Amino acid sequence: MPTLIAGVVAVVVLYSLLQMFRAANPAVLARALKIVGGVVTLAVAAFTGVRGELAVAIPLGIFGAGLLGWVPFGTSIGDIGGLFGRGQPQASGQTSRVRSQFLEMILDHGSGQIAGRFVNGPNAGRSLEEFDLPQLSAMIANFDAESAALLESYLDRRFPAWRQHAQGDGAGGQRRAAASGKMTDEEAYQILGLKPGAGRDEIARAHRSLMKKLHPDQGGSTYLAARVNEAKDTLLRTHHS
Repeated sequence: MPTLIAGVVAVVVLYSLLQMFRAANPAVLARALKIVGGVVTLAVAAFTGVRGELAVAIPLGIFGAGLLGWVPFGTSIGDIGGLFGRGQPQASGQTSRVRSQFLEMILDHGSGQIAGRFVNGPNAGRSLEEFDLPQLSAMIANFDAESAALLESYLDRRFPAWRQHAQGDGAGGQRRAAASGKMTDEEAYQILGLKPGAGRDEIARAHRSLMKKLHPDQGGSTYLAARVNEAKDTLLRTHHS
């Protein structure tokens, strides 16, 4: 009987952990896994070091420290930091902006995180982070198609499993909204996170970088990927003409 109870408890715990894993913010989950991996690696390094296997313990210790964000021997060893994503600086402060009638979304190029705020309506000026999933999903039906698609893209990043639990006619589907009009050069520069006058190579690099984060095949947003493609085409047409 105790074995049966223990088995049931184990199944319940595993199911709960699975649900938490599916609903977790990808960035938060990745950071948590990185920290756990670093702690475990350092523990294994310490154990092997005590046993005298320094040839194994030292590389493991360096790797574990890197996962936790510690660069052994100071910052002069840039290559070690690079192994953990620290050697190559990521466009510090560079952001992309996509705006609709009711919303403005800001994508940080370095972290890939999306933040948003209301620019019109009763919640104008407030951040989307102030609202929970039921509140945000209830707003979709009251938005124009473009704003609704933008909000859904935000929910995809913040609540990855929200579509599986969404109910009602419009919520949870992959919405393909038509742009409200021809994209201006100013909008295109904001979407790609570039300054006016950027060259073709800069446009291409920004487009490639954003598509790695936003392409639907990589778990990104169909709508945002389409806007990034439109921004690139708009600016390249301008250069061609």
